[in-house]
Amino acid sequence: MRLSMSHPTYTPVSPPSAWMAAAESVTWADPARQALFLAWMAQVSSMHGLRPETLRIASADASFRRYLRVDSVSGGSRIVMDAPPDKENAEPFVRIAALMKATGLNVPEVLDWQEAHGFMLLSDLGDATMMSTIDPERPQANHDLYMQAVDTLVQWQLASRPGVLPLYDAALLNRELSLFPDWYLAQHRAVHLQGGQREVFDKAFALIVQRNLAAPSVYVHRDFMPRNLMVPHGTGPLGEQLGVLDFQDAVYGPITYDIASLMRDAFLTWDEDFVLDVTIRYWEKARKAGLMDFEDWHSDFGAFYRAVEWMGLQRHLKVAGIFARLTLRDGKPKYLADAPRFIHYIRKACDRYRELGPLLKLIDEIEGTTPEVGFAYGRM
Repeated sequence: MRLSMSHPTYTPVSPPSAWMAAAESVTWADPARQALFLAWMAQVSSMHGLRPETLRIASADASFRRYLRVDSVSGGSRIVMDAPPDKENAEPFVRIAALMKATGLNVPEVLDWQEAHGFMLLSDLGDATMMSTIDPERPQANHDLYMQAVDTLVQWQLASRPGVLPLYDAALLNRELSLFPDWYLAQHRAVHLQGGQREVFDKAFALIVQRNLAAPSVYVHRDFMPRNLMVPHGTGPLGEQLGVLDFQDAVYGPITYDIASLMRDAFLTWDEDFVLDVTIRYWEKARKAGLMDFEDWHSDFGAFYRAVEWMGLQRHLKVAGIFARLTLRDGKPKYLADAPRFIHYIRKACDRYRELGPLLKLIDEIEGTTPEVGFAYGRM
């Protein structure tokens, strides 16, 4: 399948030899895939006025996808997604990009898609992520950026309708939670749960899933964090809309997920006062938009925030497992280096709720962590 679109016509067509020379700056593990790429790029370059000599690596992510950047003769640049179809299904990206664009969000436009071989040409939202512009030493200096992110999130959630995206149901929540014992504990820590240990985890996981499924459902980006949000034009005014990337795993599930993802970041830790500040402002905006009409959430921020913490706990356990898998299975050691951040998040959340005490005790034993004395923001 190819997307059928009208494009301006540029001549002459870049000959394959031009693209072969350009591709020398990009490493290909499979020469056959490289040949497919060069043939495709030679074909689409005339329609989009691409300059072969400018082809270079843009970025890669935790999956098997990678991104290239190429300039156009009319100025600006385009992004090429390289997603081997035997490892990555690009269809959700195309479908959800259209869904997000219809809601008014700033997402890459799909200009051409070679579905059979997993190549895609996209509009370029720039190379300045929200993460790259954050000052981690001065939380309040980043407040406007986070308010932009909150506005984007509320806009996305307001468009929600059931039956459009896959359900973030018990099966998926449990499958994600299993990554922690299967990869972080068994493969990274060489701890294989048995007997009472397994019972502790099973009971805690069942409670986590129960609490999270009780929340109302909306569209969930599932990795809504500064690395996946783009600042317009690199240095554009804060009034412009943030771009959104990495949305292909979006689902329909707990409204608490994306704000937990934003404020308990995989690569950045904020003090609790800043987390609370932004989360309260999100809650106020979401409440005004009618998204908090559930139980006492409309009038009680504390009730909502407790739900956010339970959702965050599920994410932290999942991501710790994913980071271990990325390192041990996929050879990407930089991810596991951030695992202590998630163990800290997990311990903080468990320490807040009495019913998670056995899980905290067991994790402390496995990690060799000394339990904290006293109360962290009160126990619930």
